[in-house]
Amino acid sequence: MRALQVAIGAVGVVLGGFGAWFLLTRQDLDQLTNAAVWLAAGVVIHDGVLAIATLVVGAVVLPRLPRAARAPAVVGFVVLGSVTLLAVPVLGRFGARPDNATLLDRSYVTAWLVLAALTLVAVVVASVLRSRGAHDDGGTGGPRPRGR
Repeated sequence: MRALQVAIGAVGVVLGGFGAWFLLTRQDLDQLTNAAVWLAAGVVIHDGVLAIATLVVGAVVLPRLPRAARAPAVVGFVVLGSVTLLAVPVLGRFGARPDNATLLDRSYVTAWLVLAALTLVAVVVASVLRSRGAHDDGGTGGPRPRGR
């Protein structure tokens, strides 16, 4: 098992080195600077905004929810939060150009709203199923005891 871990780690190091070599040899200095700024901004946004927002939601919203709804709400928040962060460039239409109508040619906000609605429905359904399961097992919310 240890040999497999070392082999997978070695493959990762080689691929990372290959990617770094391509990055450093195929990009101009201004492109490398932009990449460094984006990497630094990602850390700042994560630690300064996303982590704090997650803690606030966890401390303020989750205790107000019924116990059966807490885990599905966390999953829904993580899914929707992650997808929203990834979708910021298209939701903000950054990169749209008037001379190329094929860039950002969809209603991405509508698609995000559909995803948000589907996520909310999934959270509600999971919460209802969990609450019904809690009644079946004596209200503990845990697994039912095996045959007695």
